[in-house]
Amino acid sequence: MSLTSSSVTTNGINGTNGTIFKPVTHVIFDMDGLLLDSEKCYHELDESIVAKYGKKYPDGLKEMIRGFTDLDCARKIIEVCGLPITPEEYDQEFNSFLYLLQDCKLMPGAERLIRHLAKHNIPMGIATSSSHESVQNKIKNHREVFDLIPHMVMGSSDPEVIKGKPHPDVFLVCAKRFPGNPEPEKCLVFEDAPSGVTAANKAGMQVVWVPYGDVKCTEDNATYVIKSLLDFVPEKFGLPPF
Repeated sequence: MSLTSSSVTTNGINGTNGTIFKPVTHVIFDMDGLLLDSEKCYHELDESIVAKYGKKYPDGLKEMIRGFTDLDCARKIIEVCGLPITPEEYDQEFNSFLYLLQDCKLMPGAERLIRHLAKHNIPMGIATSSSHESVQNKIKNHREVFDLIPHMVMGSSDPEVIKGKPHPDVFLVCAKRFPGNPEPEKCLVFEDAPSGVTAANKAGMQVVWVPYGDVKCTEDNATYVIKSLLDFVPEKFGLPPF
């Protein structure tokens, strides 16, 4: 999908492929691979656990589970790799290495965008598939930035999130908890994973897809596809320009 030019319509901004960008009032971010470059850390941890049981982590698996909740990831890894443990046991092993996630770096453009939206008092939230403990480790060295987004929903530990991505639960819960309870169509989601794009679309929200790594841009449900957060143009969605 390529949206490189636009023209104003009576309802919003009309992209080259006929996609209409409608004005929004709230922004919801995914975290891993979108705001934080944590996917490499996750992949290395998963590979080490699988190797412990004499198995090999196959190519393509990391793309398959991107955006899943912790237990859903564990289930798929156990199934594909044939590990002799339960998802709960896998999760316990993984959690023992969570401190390693403190080394995650911010993705290009993440801090710039967050500070820009905060400066203009745009309500922001995070809807991640990660657990509370995992999130606290990942943001430990970036507190100044993430304190600008105090509204977070952690899909792997939040009791209201019944099903993980590609189901819409985490985004709907996040929107519901904003002051004023905005309608889904007033929320703009930023995602890096196809499962997250699908989830946001099912939630009735517009979604900006920033594919991580070598993921191909084939998700037709994305409203807007960009290579980096540095490429985002806020005014397309009625937000203050940089």
